[in-house]
Amino acid sequence: MSWPRPSPAVRELIRQCAQIVVNARAEWLDELDASVLAASPTIAADPELAAAVSRSNRANLFFWGTANVRDPGAPVPPNTGPEPLTIAREVVRRGLDAYSLDAYRVGEAVAWRRLMDIAFELTSDPAELHELLEVCSRSISSFIDATLAGIAAQIDAERDELTRGTHAERRETVALLLDGAPIPRRRAEDRLGYALTGPHTAAVMWSDDSDAVARLDRTAEAIAQAAGVAHHLSVLASTATRWLWVPGVIPADGAAVLGAVHPPEGIRIAVGSTAAGPEGFRRSHFDALTTQQMMARLRSPQQLAFFADIELVALVTADTDRAASFVDRVLGDFATAEPDIQDSVRTFIAVQCNASRAAARLYTHRNTLLRRLARADELLPRPLADNVVDVAVALDVLRWQGR
Repeated sequence: MSWPRPSPAVRELIRQCAQIVVNARAEWLDELDASVLAASPTIAADPELAAAVSRSNRANLFFWGTANVRDPGAPVPPNTGPEPLTIAREVVRRGLDAYSLDAYRVGEAVAWRRLMDIAFELTSDPAELHELLEVCSRSISSFIDATLAGIAAQIDAERDELTRGTHAERRETVALLLDGAPIPRRRAEDRLGYALTGPHTAAVMWSDDSDAVARLDRTAEAIAQAAGVAHHLSVLASTATRWLWVPGVIPADGAAVLGAVHPPEGIRIAVGSTAAGPEGFRRSHFDALTTQQMMARLRSPQQLAFFADIELVALVTADTDRAASFVDRVLGDFATAEPDIQDSVRTFIAVQCNASRAAARLYTHRNTLLRRLARADELLPRPLADNVVDVAVALDVLRWQGR
């Protein structure tokens, strides 16, 4: 493709555009992420993959922008850095098709609209504007085409690597079990080195850091030890996600598990239910995935969550906008009340609205608790006694949001 050099005046305009792109406002980046994730529910539902796409969006903007600051209007080479290559690895390890990369085209459209806004702010000269937009359109389209070609090549290489060896066999066998395929139980057990009889508890461990495999391995081992089992099944689902099954129960005491496991900073853990047999193997895993997705959806700051603790919250927050409306309607000003007042109400509800037991559990005087409950009634749209269930649910949503 011939690539004519822009006029000096337009080169300077491109440089100014690129400088603005390099220093993109936070709201522009949020708009880009939201549009890309809305176009691909598969990506949006996976917190690790969504975070990787967000990093890649920013890396591509910065890459194109800095290239045009250095040499305005010149061809921009493909971005073959760690962020887009991480996308390639994740697409393969999750068994996704290349259609997921269509999200890049959505990102291209959003970036182009933003760049047109910038261009119209920089010049009103028709000739300059026409040349500026023509050059930038060709530049962005060529850059995205080349970057996608590089990702596609990396996907082929990753797929070839993962189709060899025991990891691929385990991953394939797990996929068959999760899909409910009629694979004989003993054959599956032989390939996994894990018995499918008896109870299972599944966990999903992940990190936003794409280079976290070793830390995830250590966390999986520590959880198995905390569960008191000698054997477990661990599968690398992606570069920063590990699936775990233990033949028994992971203690449902979050503080005890965190104390025993000491997961590194940045490692998150979602634990499923405990259930028996091949069906239990599947159900526990899907419950762990539901827990993971809820933590991601609410951007929960908590490092560990059990399905048994979040099942209702997961249902309530499936539609985040309606969940936010529910919390605002039920709690009103109480949503921003002091933590000790909210904790007192949570505890009071947890002990079946018994003030003496709640005070004892909070290590506070009963009169202090009653004053806090009275203050809660002042802030709530309806008295607590008339709306206990809804308040309990709304407070649980706040707790997982870290509010």
